[in-house]
Amino acid sequence: MLIGISPVISPELLDALFRMGHGDEIVLADAFFPGDSCNSRVIRADGIRIPALLEGILKLINLDYAVPHPVMMMAAHEPDTLDPEVESSYRAVIDKIWPGTPQTERIERFAFYERTKKAYAVVMTGETVKYGNIILKKGVIPVK
Repeated sequence: MLIGISPVISPELLDALFRMGHGDEIVLADAFFPGDSCNSRVIRADGIRIPALLEGILKLINLDYAVPHPVMMMAAHEPDTLDPEVESSYRAVIDKIWPGTPQTERIERFAFYERTKKAYAVVMTGETVKYGNIILKKGVIPVK
């Protein structure tokens, strides 16, 4: 165990976060997402909910401030509707760690799958809410 790193961050996830470059994206996928069909680098985080993973991940990386939307989620596919509490729970974590992050962009379901194919990795979580998938775009560390 490393000091200061959340226990929800597995060694495999820590390695992926380290190896990602600025502009790379990581998908935190709900338990129903076709991760292995969309990307060859799949990291298991079974039983772990996305807000807990966001808390652990966002303390280790920053979001890309050079793009309009460094956070993206899947849009509802007709006739489904979104539960606003899902995004609210994610945004509470994001806004606590990276205040000022632009609003979350919603991406059509099949466009989300295509974007996932280009992502650095997919983290398969234990999240069970509908449309719980989220993409984070890693940024550069600001020079001080």
